[in-house]
Amino acid sequence: MRTDIFDFELPDDCIALHPANPRDSARLLVVKPGAALADRAVRDLPSLLSPGDALVFNDTRVIPAAFNGVRLRGDRQANIALNLIKRIDASHWQAFARPAKRLETGDLVRLGHANSVTGTLVGTISRKGQDGQVEIAFDLAGPDLDMAIAASGVMPLPPYIALKRQPDATDRQSYQTIFAAKDGAVAAPTAGLHFTSELLARLEASGVAPHGVTLHVGAGTFLPVKAEDTDEHKMHSEWGAVSRETARALNEARARGGRIVAVGTTSLRLIESAADEGGVIHAWSGETAIFITPGYRFKAVDVLMTNFHLPRSTLFMLVSAFAGLEVMRDAYAHAIHEGYRFYSYGDGSLLFRADCASSSAAASR
Repeated sequence: MRTDIFDFELPDDCIALHPANPRDSARLLVVKPGAALADRAVRDLPSLLSPGDALVFNDTRVIPAAFNGVRLRGDRQANIALNLIKRIDASHWQAFARPAKRLETGDLVRLGHANSVTGTLVGTISRKGQDGQVEIAFDLAGPDLDMAIAASGVMPLPPYIALKRQPDATDRQSYQTIFAAKDGAVAAPTAGLHFTSELLARLEASGVAPHGVTLHVGAGTFLPVKAEDTDEHKMHSEWGAVSRETARALNEARARGGRIVAVGTTSLRLIESAADEGGVIHAWSGETAIFITPGYRFKAVDVLMTNFHLPRSTLFMLVSAFAGLEVMRDAYAHAIHEGYRFYSYGDGSLLFRADCASSSAAASR
């Protein structure tokens, strides 16, 4: 499938640089099969879902994985920036480097700042890959390395935000969902950023039950699709897990006629990875590189809450598979015209699956 069919023009001023305050005041575009687009707000979510629906959120926690530092090569130094991507083992991480041309295998790098708890974070470039990727062997390992990263790094804001402003103290909280519990992500599951404790309580009071899964979001989510055909694009894998208890609860909800409502594309990708061809969700853990494009047959997820995504991105391809390409083209054109805010700190959309009969049945609430 040609990737240029997923391209569209997005005015620069549509990109949100800061989140809505309060979080659930963000706008929400409701997209249902055969129905007109509806402009709502995230706080309206309890009236848009039905008793018995199961809400699936990602409980990963973003680590402060972005660093400014210096490369040390003999007497020569050069300024660099690194974004950690994925832990390899106790002392090794994959990372994106900028500018990567300043780094070679064997270079020493010093990141962050010295502090009384951990000292300076130091490592060696153990391998250099393509597209700005490097592998770093740190001098610390395990919990000691985790402490040093937490003390020296900053929140890894997406490039379309980081290029326009510096991360600040508020991002440590703003770029973390209220569900965050398990360290490991280097990018936020951004649909979850819209939730507040009050909204979650209202959803539960309305009969919508929340359930957690874990997918440690990687920085590969920021990469544009450079291939001309989707068959030529290689997805970055991410580690995730669905517990036995969550799998059982979701299967029981579906058996009772409830819908699986994924909060974010990360939750959707994980649930679809854990489901069999009959739609039964199983306990699951491991790496997933599932790449969803139009033509994919969804097995378990019925409704998707998600932000507005980059042109020609794997995530826009995913929502086009979920709700229909022309439907999403119209929805995004409407969102741009109406001034919706795009990307990680932007507004949200609530998508009802194009081939899901139960979606239309619940639309009249």
